[in-house]
Amino acid sequence: MANTISAKKATRKIARRTAVNTARRSRIRTYMRKVEEAIASGDAKAAVDALKAAQPEIMRAASKGVMHKNTASRKISRLASRVKALAS
Repeated sequence: MANTISAKKATRKIARRTAVNTARRSRIRTYMRKVEEAIASGDAKAAVDALKAAQPEIMRAASKGVMHKNTASRKISRLASRVKALAS
């Protein structure tokens, strides 16, 4: 258990930040799942729309430090290539 005042404050800050990051991660997974479901259903228009909605959310998570920038770029790239293959 934290003893000093600063350590107790740091614990509170970490708890708040963890909650925010968990919510962001969950939101990213939701957006990615919507793209996956649109691809699975074979609906190209829905997949494109879902990808356009997911892309800024994923990059926002990368800029906030929830995930690494390269990880975010890789996920977007792979989703985009699958959507493109579905559209053609």
